[in-house]
Amino acid sequence: MKDDFYFMQLAIDQAKKAEEIKEVPIGAVIVKGGEVVAAAYNLRETDQRAVAHAELLAIDDACKALGTWRLSGCTLYVTLEPCPMCAGAIIQSRVDRVVFGASDPKGGCVGSIYNLLTEPKFNHQCEVEKGIMAEECGEMLTNFFRELRRKRMKNEE
Repeated sequence: MKDDFYFMQLAIDQAKKAEEIKEVPIGAVIVKGGEVVAAAYNLRETDQRAVAHAELLAIDDACKALGTWRLSGCTLYVTLEPCPMCAGAIIQSRVDRVVFGASDPKGGCVGSIYNLLTEPKFNHQCEVEKGIMAEECGEMLTNFFRELRRKRMKNEE
């Protein structure tokens, strides 16, 4: 049976694709009715676009695939807690549920700094499940940035 762990593994697979091209390894998958309707990974450095976050790219692809901007009935799986920009897009696209892996204490807006997705003042709130495969998701990011720092230090020598 496909469950949160199954779909989070698919998001991790997307994050690995980002890592292969030297992007910050963040991946996202959108599921409706037990089927993946969109999958994406971070392309901010590759595209040099501030909005090329995995979640936004997946939302855009899901809207195209489903032929609607309303992603009601969908669950978004993402390896890192969404930032304020992505949380806003999640609210605006009416995603019902968000499942994320690692928390982001410096930029996360699904519980770490603020929780935009459950803010009752907005016209839409999401169900949130956090910490699914958090260790694997966090480790991937930690290793990526550790390696980036190591290369920078080596180049400075």
